[in-house]
Amino acid sequence: MPEPTDTPGPTGRPRTVPLRKILPAALRDPARALIDIGNRTDGELVRLNLGSFRPYLVTHPRHVQHVLRDRADNYERAGDGLFWRPVKRLFGEGILGEGQIWSASRRMLQPMFTAKRVEALVDGMADAIRDAVDELDEPARAGRPVDIGVEQARIVSRAIMKVLFADRISVPDAMRVIEAQDRIATAVIPRIIVPFAPLSLPMPGDRTFARAVRIVDDVLVPVVRETRESADQGDDVISTLWQARTDDGRQLDERQVRNDTVAMFAATTETTINVLTWAWPHLDEHPEVAERLYAEIDEVVGDEPVRREHLSRLTYTRMVLDELLRLYPIGWIIPRRAVAEDVIDGVPIEPGATMAVSPLITQRMRQFWDRPDEFDPERFRPERVRARHRYAHFPFGGGPHQCLGMYLFYLEAQLILATMLSRYRFRLHRPGVPGLRLAAALRPRERVELTLVAAGRAERA
Repeated sequence: MPEPTDTPGPTGRPRTVPLRKILPAALRDPARALIDIGNRTDGELVRLNLGSFRPYLVTHPRHVQHVLRDRADNYERAGDGLFWRPVKRLFGEGILGEGQIWSASRRMLQPMFTAKRVEALVDGMADAIRDAVDELDEPARAGRPVDIGVEQARIVSRAIMKVLFADRISVPDAMRVIEAQDRIATAVIPRIIVPFAPLSLPMPGDRTFARAVRIVDDVLVPVVRETRESADQGDDVISTLWQARTDDGRQLDERQVRNDTVAMFAATTETTINVLTWAWPHLDEHPEVAERLYAEIDEVVGDEPVRREHLSRLTYTRMVLDELLRLYPIGWIIPRRAVAEDVIDGVPIEPGATMAVSPLITQRMRQFWDRPDEFDPERFRPERVRARHRYAHFPFGGGPHQCLGMYLFYLEAQLILATMLSRYRFRLHRPGVPGLRLAAALRPRERVELTLVAAGRAERA
């Protein structure tokens, strides 16, 4: 599909979409209502009239690039912004904040996520994933269905706790945190939908949110403290934070180490778990895609364990992951606040304005994608990628705030998918792709359950 042209958009006042036009559809299916707004406005910068709250909706890739990259210095991720306030109650100030604290956290953690460092972790991650997948042999032999979301959480926990947290967090404790994160993701939605409600006003989900945050802290804060006292601090995430120093030479305090530990735990587990959960129903609906995956993995990996040297040749597997990320970007909304006045395609932006950028909308708009609701990994053939605007597909954000764990995600997800598909075939308990549940991160509306069958047995059958 050709790259969108750079012709100017409308000048002067932006089109306004009033609440009465949004609310009925949003109550029925909020994700589809947002996508429909993008399709109706054809990438124009529009203003959502939600009473006293009137954010700009940014959907055109050219405008997304302007906000996230070209003028990133003017569009901050303000911790006290209306969209961020609910989430800040979990993560606090740090790598998910803004300003000097964010800058310091990113500088400290970025060396852990360079391509060279991540590739050095791959063999250890592959071993942990293989050991975790071994535990699926028993339900596969018994023909017992498994909740693949839960199983992938266990597999991801085994890998990430080993390579990034030096096994300081046990897999059962990691699962407790992941379950709490899942409750938080849903509990926070009323406050994201009604962002202008003061935190002092009780809302549905607040008690669930508070209980889940206590679980996160009960698990992670003792580990943070024990790591500080440890004589053998290593190069894991928590040790790195304790050994780091601020620009003026100070050690981080416990609160910031806690905040960045919680943020990095979420960032390195949630994306992989959720994206791969969507893989199985789509592969079931598209057997031709599943067969291409099986064939590629058989050719590249064969009967060997999946290793680092295999990953660069799993090109179709990478295309499948990119298409899953297009349909189900984890960070489905990226709010920013204008620091100073600006102009985007002739539309003046006032200081303090909220800009709502959404990969979920842009990545499903007809203007930028052919058949946008269909699952089609062929969109990510190299020649088609080159023909698209860079910010038509931005599931990890962009600019200085682009997710540190992007490269880690691709390698880990390839390892998990290739390891499982080299060993098993599967049958869905309930055929069909689940509906989309809007939460802090996108979730399936129903659990995805499947029965695994050892690959050799399935082929003989």
